[in-house]
Amino acid sequence: MSTVRVDHLTTSGTFSLDGGTWEVDNNVWIVGDEDEALVVDAAHDADAIARALGGRRLTAIVCTHAHDDHIDAAPALAEATGAPVLLHPDDRPLWDLTHPGRAPDGELADGRTLTVAGTGLTVLHTPGHAPGAVCLYAPALGTVFTGDTLFAGGPGATGRSFSHFPTIIDSIRDRLLTLPPETVVRTGHGESTTIGAEAPHLQEWIDRGH
Repeated sequence: MSTVRVDHLTTSGTFSLDGGTWEVDNNVWIVGDEDEALVVDAAHDADAIARALGGRRLTAIVCTHAHDDHIDAAPALAEATGAPVLLHPDDRPLWDLTHPGRAPDGELADGRTLTVAGTGLTVLHTPGHAPGAVCLYAPALGTVFTGDTLFAGGPGATGRSFSHFPTIIDSIRDRLLTLPPETVVRTGHGESTTIGAEAPHLQEWIDRGH
């Protein structure tokens, strides 16, 4: 049995919402073995992601949420590979801002387990940054893919449409900080961290957010 690994590439583009546009670098995560893989957040560059797959069969394109910088390359990658695009239905209004007329192929639900190369990734619905934001917890890999819910240094932004600060704090406290402290947090932007490194700062974030 071939070894499951996590590959990482950084893609660059823009994020637009509420009339503003910002330059951003996004983390794209590829989980799989030599034969098949799953992509977490098809950001900006479908060709670069396809090259990183290296001919492996793509089983799914999982969207941690539907801000345009995390989904802009998803339809093109799906077309190139035949893989379904999966999104939590609560983020459909955000998705439709970027891809009107092209629905996601499947829905993510809290507690659903996606399996790639014999390894399970459990969907954790973690609203706050976006209504349908999810994280993917892979206990066998000792890691959680948090999108823009939790970063090294605190919660994702909640200052724009469809976001809510108390909700993201509840999601982080109840769904993420309960994971084993050694769990590696692989984020949507920037450096990785661990649950144990972030957990002591919850009250600081709450105080900062008010």
